[in-house]
Amino acid sequence: MIQNTIKNNKIELTVLDFGAIIQKIIVKDKNGNPTNMVVGFEQPKDYLDNPMFLGACIGRYAGRISKGEFTLDKKIYPIQEEKDVHLHGGSAGFNKKYFKVDEVNHGGNPFIKLSYISEHLEEGYPGTLKVSVTYTLEDNALIVTHEATTDQKTVVNLTNHSYFKLDNTAEINHYDLQLDCTKILDTYDNLIPTGKLTEVAHTKYDFLENKKINTTRLDTPFVIDKRKEICASVHSAISGITLEVTTNQAAVVIYTPETTGSICFETQNYPDAPNQPNFPSSVLNKGEKYFNQSIFRFKA
Repeated sequence: MIQNTIKNNKIELTVLDFGAIIQKIIVKDKNGNPTNMVVGFEQPKDYLDNPMFLGACIGRYAGRISKGEFTLDKKIYPIQEEKDVHLHGGSAGFNKKYFKVDEVNHGGNPFIKLSYISEHLEEGYPGTLKVSVTYTLEDNALIVTHEATTDQKTVVNLTNHSYFKLDNTAEINHYDLQLDCTKILDTYDNLIPTGKLTEVAHTKYDFLENKKINTTRLDTPFVIDKRKEICASVHSAISGITLEVTTNQAAVVIYTPETTGSICFETQNYPDAPNQPNFPSSVLNKGEKYFNQSIFRFKA
């Protein structure tokens, strides 16, 4: 397993070739103490057993797909499912693949570029998909860029699955959260979208104004309004660190697990878009380029 580290005067980033995993994001808190912003393992080998997808690149399709299948050009493509849910690309998704380290650049805006070729019908998906993931440090921001091309029509939806932890406490109730999201995707109990959008106003999902997370726990697809440049921000008064998230994606799945005292911002297209014709298309055609970029900016 290959481990690469880049840094500038604000951030130090460590990435693994396995799963293109972000292992560490080191920034300084309000007192100048270096703090790791993501939950993870100290030993790279421990990521071989990583059921929570810690820090990994998620593909071919981030989130959930219903029915264990989808249809393209009237052809049905069966995909792995458990209780009618296909999750995060299947049982052997990108989080379990070794990526090629194409370049590690330690220049003015240092970056690590990795790539992976997903063969036709890997995990049931059509087309040979060529994927690259680039992690770039620019001042106090980490820029995550996913790109992909295919040799035949397919569906694709990539994201990074880092669990952000802004201080060393065991819970996140004290975090302040704000989201530029007036709607969520309504979901069934198995978290598959129903196809309907629901207003967040006067519900527990209303973070339009900055407020404490408190005991609210989320595993929820939020629709990004694009009214503001920043789609999400979270702050810890203990560390003084604020994380601001910007993305070109249509949605962000906010996940606050019970066990790790952390929060995920899974910037992506809508879950189950391949089976929901009223959702933004997840189809990638031959000759097109998939481009997904999100910026994670740390301020203290």
